[in-house]
Amino acid sequence: MNMATNTGKTARKKVYRSLTPKGFQPVVRSPDFELSQDLPKYWWDNDPAKTLLLAALSASFPPGERFFIDSVRYYQDQIADPELQRSIRAFIGQEAHHSKEHKLMNGCLEEKGVGLARIEREIQWFMDWMRKNLSPERQLAHTVAVEHFTAMMAEEFLLKFDALDEMDPRVAPVWAWHAIEESEHKAVAFDVYRSVGGSEFVRVTEMMYVSVMFPFYTSLHLVQLMREEGELGNLKSWLGAVNYMWGKPGIFRKMIPSYLRYYSPNFHPWNNDVRDLLAKAKRRWLPASLRD
Repeated sequence: MNMATNTGKTARKKVYRSLTPKGFQPVVRSPDFELSQDLPKYWWDNDPAKTLLLAALSASFPPGERFFIDSVRYYQDQIADPELQRSIRAFIGQEAHHSKEHKLMNGCLEEKGVGLARIEREIQWFMDWMRKNLSPERQLAHTVAVEHFTAMMAEEFLLKFDALDEMDPRVAPVWAWHAIEESEHKAVAFDVYRSVGGSEFVRVTEMMYVSVMFPFYTSLHLVQLMREEGELGNLKSWLGAVNYMWGKPGIFRKMIPSYLRYYSPNFHPWNNDVRDLLAKAKRRWLPASLRD
């Protein structure tokens, strides 16, 4: 018998081919944002619910970004593709800067009385719990899922709509920069996961878990902050935020198709090619020294 035809014995491991545009690399930038003391407490549209929603997310970034870095770095020495290795190093650099800048933003908001330190401690506890109780594969799958959420929010929310124009001009560039980089590196963790043979079952079930936990805790932290600020009964602010997210323009509602595509076995983050959107956002929000 010709052994070459014996597929059971000669089967080769399938080589993963990323759909990230050839030559596209995230760029590590070192911004120097300044948030002065006269920054208004409600810096997004002078609205407490909108502002505190992003403040709650900002509180989660320092511990969350460190977890994402660790989950990807665990598999770094298993990656043979030099282009993906470069992307991993850029991913780590970008996430480290995000953690640093949001730590500074959170400190600025703390000085104005917005209680973010408690939220950051809670998120840190949860990240530590996952490190102890989840396998490295599921930790990376968690990162892949959250990276899809943040990329959707960056592309469908911050970079396409007028949210940034409604923010104080000292805060808007911070969120624009973060959104641009979230989109730039949106496929890195996914490509690492696929390259090391991550389970499709684990990838999909972790997204199901994240789909419950991410909005639940974000909503819980928003309610807590609104209560602490004495704004829990501010129906105008609540209704405005709900309408913005689900009514008109309906940011979250418009994310649903992108979210559902994640469950396809053919999903790849760069099926949604947003290089033109990124180029436009860089010209609008980043100084020339940070664009490339």
